Amino acid sequence: MKLLYLIALICLFPQSEENPLSSDNAGPRRSFEDIKREIAGYSDVAKKIIDLAIHGKAQNRSYERLAFFVDTFGPRVSGSRNLELAIQYMHKVLKEDGLENVHLEPAKIPHWERGEESAMMMKPRNHSIALLGLGGSIGTPPEGITAEVLVVTSFDDLHKKAQEAHGKIVVYNQQFVSYGETVLYRVRGAVEAAKVGAKASLIKSITPFSIHSPHTGIQEYQSDVPKIPTACISVEDAEMMSRMSSRGTKIVVTLKMGAKTYPDADSFNTVAEIIGSTYPEQVVLVSGHLDSWDVGQGAMDDGGGAFISWEALSLIKDLGLRPKRTLRLLLWTGEEQGGIGAEQYYKMHKENISNFDMVMESDEGTFMPTGLAFTGSDKARDIMKEIMKLLKPINVTDVFENGEGTDINYWIHDGIPAASLRDDLTRYFWFHHSQGDTMTVQDPIQMNLCAALWTVVSYVIADMDEKIPM
Repeated sequence: MKLLYLIALICLFPQSEENPLSSDNAGPRRSFEDIKREIAGYSDVAKKIIDLAIHGKAQNRSYERLAFFVDTFGPRVSGSRNLELAIQYMHKVLKEDGLENVHLEPAKIPHWERGEESAMMMKPRNHSIALLGLGGSIGTPPEGITAEVLVVTSFDDLHKKAQEAHGKIVVYNQQFVSYGETVLYRVRGAVEAAKVGAKASLIKSITPFSIHSPHTGIQEYQSDVPKIPTACISVEDAEMMSRMSSRGTKIVVTLKMGAKTYPDADSFNTVAEIIGSTYPEQVVLVSGHLDSWDVGQGAMDDGGGAFISWEALSLIKDLGLRPKRTLRLLLWTGEEQGGIGAEQYYKMHKENISNFDMVMESDEGTFMPTGLAFTGSDKARDIMKEIMKLLKPINVTDVFENGEGTDINYWIHDGIPAASLRDDLTRYFWFHHSQGDTMTVQDPIQMNLCAALWTVVSYVIADMDEKIPM
């Protein structure tokens, strides 16, 4: 395969300057104007997809499917019985939906359970602290850990107070700047606290808004640093302890966590397709993940993304369309632990990497769509801008930067063009990884719009005469 890929590159190289949009679907050289005309020719198909998704018999279908799914199976944490029952259910209903090549591909995923957990302020008064242990955390001894609290506002603040941290429970009261920046406290908080001799770490939840609701998520230990129990606490409790500490009040907390890590569990990535009519070996991948954390229902993260990806294939099938390339649905397992299921799928299919035309993942909510985020060459971006013009009937035509996703980043690193759904994230991190991630936050009209966008983009890319240029 590597030799064939080199031959293909050699053959294409002399054309690169004259024919910027050439592809391995050989044919006459085409100008960008030719490509624009081809894309504009999909206007009627795009309108049919939009009408079916928003006004037709498929109206609210992705919402209703998702509601039944999350109400039936609840949260689906990696390694849990809930997750595996949910995967088996999806395997069954995708077949019933008439999709093709429906199958499961095995993966090994982490199995961690939080067990019983509590945090009680003992001084200066009794107060039950709202917390959620972080994924992969160790537990405390059965009697718990009782220690004085050291409140810090940043890693720099922790290092300045390193001499005070030994034997204490470090509480991080960091400022929320953005999720991408602030989540480092959740990921690294335990390691940094352990380096200075802390017994445990409690981190203010990574959210800009709270109603006394802790948010969980993954954290990472280091092999050369002692492991200590770690959890996120509510914004309100972190800020209260920060105010107490600033007044010189001594705070003592008893932390109990029954968390345990078990051997990796057997799981599956779920696959379904509409097989391409002309280039069946070439693939446009649409995806979301089925696993969630063990709180809430996992409706938003990432039930919505998974179900609009299913909806894309359903809408195309309902309209009797069959694109030239295979449209492949991937419902990932083990995403919340760092894209574990996707990594194994990628390794199993890496030898066919050149057959992937585009990889798409929806994993940041299905609220009101604002456009499409894209990662790829300038030539490819120009094509995506033309494709997004087909969404003018729903007034969602923008193309943004950074079309990454935890599960599709493996392909991006190999240069495969990638896209992710952009939507209104105003409320996303209010509910993210918390008990609040339930069907209540989902809106059927917004999901219809997201499904229409997702379907139009994936279908056109899969059906165009030429692959998206890398």
